[in-house]
Amino acid sequence: MARRGPIGHCPDAMALLFRRQPDDPARADNSRRVAALIREKLALGEDDAVTVSEIACGDPACGGAETFALVMRAGRKTEAVKFMKPMASVTDEDVAAAFAAAT
Repeated sequence: MARRGPIGHCPDAMALLFRRQPDDPARADNSRRVAALIREKLALGEDDAVTVSEIACGDPACGGAETFALVMRAGRKTEAVKFMKPMASVTDEDVAAAFAAAT
């Protein structure tokens, strides 16, 4: 029998939802590439951080995966952008358009 948390959630089910993806060198390379595009486009400094993640997407428009980027600049609110495509498909033009729309 599965244990239930204080609000009725099953910890075993939560572990399945948030299971870590197997390490994939191509995914890591694409994450670094997109982060570098964002850093260059926004002229970020060393104190600023960028994270790029890809998640499964059920919307046919995103081709099975969508990419999220968070930009954390020192002294500013975190900015989030979404690309309706897999990380490997994100281009410099996509980055420029996403951050132009976000400002």
